[in-house]
Amino acid sequence: MSHARFVFLDRDGTLVHDGGYVHRVEDYVLLPGVIEALQSLRDAGFRFAIVTNQSGIGRGLYTEADFERFQRRLLDDLEAGGIAIEATYMCPHLPDARCACRKPEPRSLLDARDRFAIDLAASWVIGDHAVDVRLAVNAGCGGILLLTGHGEEERHKLGDTPVAAIVADLPAAARYILTDERSAR
Repeated sequence: MSHARFVFLDRDGTLVHDGGYVHRVEDYVLLPGVIEALQSLRDAGFRFAIVTNQSGIGRGLYTEADFERFQRRLLDDLEAGGIAIEATYMCPHLPDARCACRKPEPRSLLDARDRFAIDLAASWVIGDHAVDVRLAVNAGCGGILLLTGHGEEERHKLGDTPVAAIVADLPAAARYILTDERSAR
């Protein structure tokens, strides 16, 4: 049985503009080049899931229903561009909750691996936070840090965490993945 190759995407600051605790549909802004970047990865055989920490729910800033409305808008836009998101993994807990579902803990990727028969070693995590890169390392994927969203300040939080690439945005990440040897498996 062949195993699927996935790109696990952070949401805020990676796919959509991150103005801080993004949850209102009227604040929704898809970042430039997202659809085209995902189309190029899709055409190369990658599938997609979103993995997002949403501590604003745990902080009482918005509800899970608010998250779902915003997420539905994103999924509808991506679907209109021919992009299917296979699953969304969302952690609503506060950072100090020590839950297993919060990035950089790998539970969501391990669950996805089991559900979709994913080859994690041939898969990627893309996001604008150091925890996205640490998630990649913890799950055995390649990790790419974007300089969109919080990426500029987050790059300094990587320390000695191995990162495959630090790139400007999602289109640059797609180009990197499509030319990287691990993706040729």
